[in-house]
Amino acid sequence: MWIADGWADYEVIDTGNKEKLERWGKYLLVRPDPQVLWNTPRRHPGWKAPNAHYHRSSKGGGEWEFFNLPQVWQIGYKGLSFRLQPFSFKHTGLFPEQAANWDWFSELIRRRKAEEPDRPVRVLNLFAYTGGATLAAAQAGAAVTHVDASKGMVNWAKENAAVSGLSEAPIRWLVDDCRKFVERELRRGNRYDAVIMDPPSYGRGPKGETWVIEDSIYDFVSETAGLLSDRPLFFLINSYTTGLQPAMMAYIMGLVLTPKFGGTVKADEIGLPVTSTGLTLPCGAAARWEA
Repeated sequence: MWIADGWADYEVIDTGNKEKLERWGKYLLVRPDPQVLWNTPRRHPGWKAPNAHYHRSSKGGGEWEFFNLPQVWQIGYKGLSFRLQPFSFKHTGLFPEQAANWDWFSELIRRRKAEEPDRPVRVLNLFAYTGGATLAAAQAGAAVTHVDASKGMVNWAKENAAVSGLSEAPIRWLVDDCRKFVERELRRGNRYDAVIMDPPSYGRGPKGETWVIEDSIYDFVSETAGLLSDRPLFFLINSYTTGLQPAMMAYIMGLVLTPKFGGTVKADEIGLPVTSTGLTLPCGAAARWEA
């Protein structure tokens, strides 16, 4: 498992009964987590005095109960800053476990830049959300194209860039349907040295097109691979879909990327350390191809 263990401003303090107790900066949140299948004693005092608690509804969805939490606050990771706020469906605007991937590809970018300082490293971030991966790549020295269909998420990512001191970094911010964007980039002949994608399990396009990740991921990876340059650096796929296992994503990459570019493929779960037990909470999966 790839573990995001470099955080100072975030931790999973404890888990139990389908919930986790987290520290986001100086604030404690209790949020549901379907991976937490154990009923262990909740001895940490934070369980009884969180700053906010998201209650899952038996009918689906849920709602926040607030005690003492600001509308917006901020945490940092290795020189990056992220604005947080609680919003629907339990999220805060950041997936801390992704730091395991940020560290991995940032090192690849820095190494390439050290070898060829005059050659830009062009990174395409699809389904880019609030920009964690975008900012990590930009901080490492890449020129990033950030694409997400939600204008609100792109604006949030821009705010994160601003508080991270990256407002002037070479980042292209685009509100667009990722599949349509890839199709247009292929026609334009544009190429990228790296691709990051975090596709949703299910979604609809602007004209009602249906996206089901298990049905669409192979074709989309195949199409997006056509955007890679003659010397690609890496390709990263993230998944929070239980039906799309790491080995399946690795197999797709092995079929699409290695015959053309060689390189290596690795896939595994990503996770976060749990302070109370010393164990690791699984939080999704990732597959990595690198030259």
